[in-house]
Amino acid sequence: MSEATDGIAITLYQNRFRQVAEEMGETIKRSAFSANIKEREDHSCALFNHAGEMIAQAAHIPVHLGAMPATLNAVRARIKDFAPGDVVIVNDPYAGGTHLPDITLVSPFFHEKELAFFLVSRAHHSDVGGMTPGSMPLSTEVFQEGLILPPVKLFEEGQRNEALFQVILKNTRTPHERQGDLNAQLAAHEIGGTRLKQLIAADGYPQLKRMAKVLLDYAEEKVGAALSAWPKGEATFSDNITIPGTSKSAAIHCHLCIDASGIVVDFTGTDDQVMGPINAVKSIVDSAVFYVCRTLWPASIPHNGGAHRPVQIKTRQGSLLDARSPAGVVGGNVETSQRIVDVLYGAFAQLLPEKVPAASQGTMNNLTIGGLDHDGNPYTYYETIGGGHGAHALGEGLSGRQSHMTNTRNTPIEALEQAYPFWIETYALRENSGGMGKYQGGDGLARTYVFEKEAFVTLFSSRRRQAPYGLTGGAPGQVGNQSKVNSKGETEPLPDSFTLTFFPGEKLQIQTPGGGGFGTEESP
Repeated sequence: MSEATDGIAITLYQNRFRQVAEEMGETIKRSAFSANIKEREDHSCALFNHAGEMIAQAAHIPVHLGAMPATLNAVRARIKDFAPGDVVIVNDPYAGGTHLPDITLVSPFFHEKELAFFLVSRAHHSDVGGMTPGSMPLSTEVFQEGLILPPVKLFEEGQRNEALFQVILKNTRTPHERQGDLNAQLAAHEIGGTRLKQLIAADGYPQLKRMAKVLLDYAEEKVGAALSAWPKGEATFSDNITIPGTSKSAAIHCHLCIDASGIVVDFTGTDDQVMGPINAVKSIVDSAVFYVCRTLWPASIPHNGGAHRPVQIKTRQGSLLDARSPAGVVGGNVETSQRIVDVLYGAFAQLLPEKVPAASQGTMNNLTIGGLDHDGNPYTYYETIGGGHGAHALGEGLSGRQSHMTNTRNTPIEALEQAYPFWIETYALRENSGGMGKYQGGDGLARTYVFEKEAFVTLFSSRRRQAPYGLTGGAPGQVGNQSKVNSKGETEPLPDSFTLTFFPGEKLQIQTPGGGGFGTEESP
């Protein structure tokens, strides 16, 4: 091929592989039962080669996608005898998972007798057991968080492991919904396999295999070229995250080095793991680092395993960011991952000040609700709530949006009120909650829930004490807050994170943080 033809082929196959993952995601969204997946699109899909390197990913959720290589490594280490028709299921955070509600399915794809690819999907299931409805408890150990599934075959050569499947359904408060969501993931794997067969039929397997390798090497080369233009140097940054249920916090410390060989991100100075749910496993750290790097180098670089090769990540086992089992980790995926991003941007801002935004809201504001619906059947509901984005060198931050490690949509009010015994009284921007500066940070959201029936509610949030920072003189965004309004109209402030029973007529008010400002108001 000529150089021009090579460039065309790279773009063509980059999009062909990516479209396999995108169509898998569309299949999950259109087939799922739970509002969290079909409305919020809390799922992710990717395609890997036989050796476990990511070839392509859909534009889904950063915290899911960046951890998938670790998941596949754990699956390949545990399962030695892949065969056509196999499907492996796993959610164990200590075996490549993120947190227990994220159930991952892995399907090997064979061409003739050769293991050629892996199809991978990950979806956040609204309940996998544990001590509270929604499986997002304020835990102290992973056993309290739900059913733990190490890498194990759910299907073997096309035959479902019925005993395992029934165990999974027996360990959730909403088995019908779990069965529907798992079937949606399985349908996605079917369509992914079909699309790969069509690509092979059109171009031949040798060409597909060759271009998968070309794309990995191309991404590595392009990242290297981008890094060569970056200033070389070192930077450090730290930030704290509150330990739920306490007045204490833990520090996340990053030492960043950019040199001719690539990027080294060192978190070994981070505090020890804690008795609480905010510990993270190493795959979460990988996710945050790869996400931040992707936002800083050119968007044209393929998002695959080759792009990760120039990035080295160091953690310390037994720390908050590389916890030992059985530490609680359900919040590491959703809250600690957001703080890792803030710390990374704080370090990168010292070397790339024009590329890095001020801190966004820095939390996912995780809300889980459970109880009995109007027909007397158990339900579980999970959502995250948007907030303010950080301002940057080119303008103001966005308002009322999901940010960074969550790339989900919001649950439409109409869909929520149709399915659950509570309704939304207020859903509005929280005006002037973004930090001031030459460019103002985005505003957070105000959302009020009114309960029609008794409900068991857990809020798991942060940035209620440590404000999202501004940059180059910009002011921090406002911290979030939450309160309960009883049936008499009396308002009671609530902690950052809590588990509480709400009774009919009572309200939950949540105000999410604003983003940090950028620059001083008198800046030119």
